[in-house]
Amino acid sequence: MWRYLRNKFKKTKKEISLGPGARISRLAKIDTPYGGNITLGNNCEIGDFSMLLTYGGSIKMGDDCSVNPFCVLYGHGGLEIGDKVRIATHTVIIPANHVFEDLSIPIMHQLEERKGVKIGNDVWIACGVRILDGVTIGNGVVIAAGSVVTKSFPDNVVIAGVPAKIIKYRI
Repeated sequence: MWRYLRNKFKKTKKEISLGPGARISRLAKIDTPYGGNITLGNNCEIGDFSMLLTYGGSIKMGDDCSVNPFCVLYGHGGLEIGDKVRIATHTVIIPANHVFEDLSIPIMHQLEERKGVKIGNDVWIACGVRILDGVTIGNGVVIAAGSVVTKSFPDNVVIAGVPAKIIKYRI
C-alpha cells in the first residue's frame, strides 16, 4: 500500500524532497541520520521495508525510478541514480568503505573511504545485487541477480558474477 508523503516531509524534513507523483510505502524508512539530503524525482516508487539512509551524505534519484521491497540504499559518499532505473528486491548500494590498514586501531575507530556511487539512466538492477563504493554504472546497463559490483562499467552492457564482469554487450 502506498501513501503520499510530500506534505509530511515538507513540514518536518527540509532535507527530503519528493517530486510530483513520488510514492513511498508506509513501511519504508527514509531518513537523513547525521545530516545530508534525499531527492526523489517525479513518479519514483519506494517499496515496503526499503531503507534510504544518508549517514551524512546524499541520495539523489532521477525520474520514473523504482526501489522494490527490502532494498538498502546508503548515501555516505553520495549516491546518484539516473532516470528510469529499476532496482529489484534485496539490493544493497553502499557508497562508503571501511579503512582497516592500521592494526593498532580497531576497525570501528578508523575512518571511512567515501568515493560515491553513480548509476546512469535506463538501468536494471536485478534482485540481490550489491554495489560498492567508487562504482559508476553507465546508461542502459543490466546487472544480473546476485552480482557484486566492485568496479565501474560502460554503457549498454550486461554484467554478472562475483565480482561482476561483462558477459554481453547490448547492441
